[in-house]
Amino acid sequence: MHSLLTRLSCSIISRIRFITSVVATQTERAMCKELKTKVLHLSPGSQTLMNGPSARLEETLQDGADFLNSTVAALKSGEVVAVPTDTIYGLACLAQNSDAIKRVYDIKGRNGQKPLAICVGEIQDIYKYCKLSVKEEMLENLLPGPVTLVLERAEALNTDLNPFTPLVGVRIPDHAFMRRLCQMCGEPLALTSANISSHVSSVAVHEFQDLWPRLAVVVDGGPIGDHSRLGSTVVDLSVRGKYRIIRPGCAFSSTVEVLEHKYGLSEDTGQQ
Repeated sequence: MHSLLTRLSCSIISRIRFITSVVATQTERAMCKELKTKVLHLSPGSQTLMNGPSARLEETLQDGADFLNSTVAALKSGEVVAVPTDTIYGLACLAQNSDAIKRVYDIKGRNGQKPLAICVGEIQDIYKYCKLSVKEEMLENLLPGPVTLVLERAEALNTDLNPFTPLVGVRIPDHAFMRRLCQMCGEPLALTSANISSHVSSVAVHEFQDLWPRLAVVVDGGPIGDHSRLGSTVVDLSVRGKYRIIRPGCAFSSTVEVLEHKYGLSEDTGQQ
């Protein structure tokens, strides 16, 4: 009798879980269909590639072509999209599109005096939008990777992007999808965390589902990294021979190791 009740109980629980899962999926699809939000779920086979390091870029392209094309089309139309990176999920738009930048601030409820970083596909792209006082070899030691370099901005960068500062943060995520996305767009992406401003960072798409209705595309690359939510290490390299850590992030130790021990930079403490 006890065994029968146990089996019945397990059967009922399984049925409830199945129904709940189906209802949740149908609700998600209905919501996105009504609001025209395109949610792109990478297949289990391609998730490993898409979430993997950018060294496997060519291997990824075939599986991710449809996702890339859809995302590029949305960006070129001035929309905001959600994308996976090598650290956390981000909101992205074309950095040269002033209306799209305003939309990002509106979606996040972000303070207009807080800057957005830019994301590019290759180190050579940095020279188009920034003025550098560091060796290219140093860039190659830090990028691609979970590091944001704060540099002096160049004239080519949209003046409506962070107009209150002469500096800009630059990222090249070690993430094949993001690098190829930037390459296909042919211009930098403005990039910020996919969350309401001041809320915790997201390492899975369901964590910022309340933002989906305001996004054109959500690229679901599965759970990201070690779930540390620390984001990239942000370091200011705008002063020659100096560095200043703005945010320790997830690559603090390795970044300082490169800057101090390999290239002899000293920490800028702000003291004379």
